[in-house]
Formats: sequence, C-alpha cells, structure tokens
Amino acid sequence: MSAEEPALLPLPDAGRRPAVTCRLCGRRLYGREARLWGLGPECRAKLAVRVAPRPPERPVEQDTLPGV
Repeated sequence: MSAEEPALLPLPDAGRRPAVTCRLCGRRLYGREARLWGLGPECRAKLAVRVAPRPPERPVEQDTLPGV
C-alpha cells in the first residue's frame, strides 16, 4: 500500500445492534431474553438460573389525581 492511499475500514452499521456473546461459552446470542441475561438458554439451564415468577396482579389503592 502506498503512502497516499488511506486504509479502508468498513463503515459501521448504525441500524445494527452490537454482537452479544454468551458469558459462559462465548457463542453469539440472538434472542431478547438471552441478550438481557448474557447467557444462552443451554448455559442458563446448566447454571439452573430461572426467571423469577411475576407477582400476581392486584389492584393498588391510590388517591385520585386532583382535577380529574
């Protein structure tokens, strides 16, 4: 490469999400839950990590907003 030619680098894709890899095995993660946990489903099963159950929905008593 000559001195007057600049090095060509690929342009970053603004619309793409950065690659996320599993913290245990290093494989690339695609699913939303796997990306949030940072672990693939197989590795989560190995570690026996479970998603906490959602609390039961119950009405919450609250004061009425003024002016409503």
